[in-house]
Amino acid sequence: MSFLRTALNSSVIIHPPGFYIVGFESLPSVNVFFIFLAIVYVVTVLFNGLLIIVVVINPSLHTPKFLAVINLAVIDLCFTACSIPGMIKIFLFKDNFVPFNQCLVQMFFYYVFAALESYALMILAYDRLVAICFALRQNSINTVRSMCCIITITWCYILGVTAYSVALITKLSFCSSVKVFSYFCDYAPVYRLACNDNSKQWFAGTFFSYLNLLGPFTFIVLSYVSILVTVFRMKTSDNRRKTLATCAEHIILVAIFYIPFFVIYTMGFYLGPVNPDLRVLSLSMASCLPPCINPVVYSLKTKELKTRALALVRKKGQVVSVNSNRIIVVLRTRK
Repeated sequence: MSFLRTALNSSVIIHPPGFYIVGFESLPSVNVFFIFLAIVYVVTVLFNGLLIIVVVINPSLHTPKFLAVINLAVIDLCFTACSIPGMIKIFLFKDNFVPFNQCLVQMFFYYVFAALESYALMILAYDRLVAICFALRQNSINTVRSMCCIITITWCYILGVTAYSVALITKLSFCSSVKVFSYFCDYAPVYRLACNDNSKQWFAGTFFSYLNLLGPFTFIVLSYVSILVTVFRMKTSDNRRKTLATCAEHIILVAIFYIPFFVIYTMGFYLGPVNPDLRVLSLSMASCLPPCINPVVYSLKTKELKTRALALVRKKGQVVSVNSNRIIVVLRTRK
């Protein structure tokens, strides 16, 4: 195998032509898993696409809350596009080779949208916190402008941090194995293949992973503590029940996204290396399921969105029916 060699800081850095993704080779019932992934991908695109269209074409939904919802939907679409098509390509075409530069690009976008997913859930928790704990000042605190600023800051921060972390991979030499045991060009499995010092990459991967998971998760937990305090101060049980009901869907999304990541990382930290097949399966499911479930559980169950989504679908159905009737009339006229 020929290697690309570049000089950096008076040392030779050896970059291979690419890496082989071998995460699914020993996975049992892999055919069923990939059929499931294909269904998840279609559902994700349809429901998130419908959600984005409904919010964009309805000016009455151009509010801070639905701006946060649109942010989550866009991230869900991009996050899914970064993971599922690549996995399906490996399965269908048996092409598991990823060129070196393409591997870095894949790694960058995957971790950008994985981290943004975490912060998007935090932003939704912030919206709930303001709506419940600061109800009288909600319109002055949580404005469209402030929500745009929060979303922009999180995107800029994640793009910068991820670019720095991925750039560190270019300082590693790979002179032995190029087999990555994961379902994509995963950061940790890649830097562990290096034959020179990878302590910087280990620190960046560990620090930013926990920061981007624990940071938003801690804010979400604290926000719900504040919400519970406010709810239990309410005088009637009916108001308490209605207020908590508005938070139920968001809590489900938080659990679906964070629990698999925390379980795998905790097992790896305290119990040693996790079974590779279990790690690949758990993390791939944790990456693919939340974008599929988010619009169904959270967004499209919201009364405003549900009403307008049904109206849009019915309108499209009426247009198709009218057009088909016109075609029939024209054909009869020609006869």
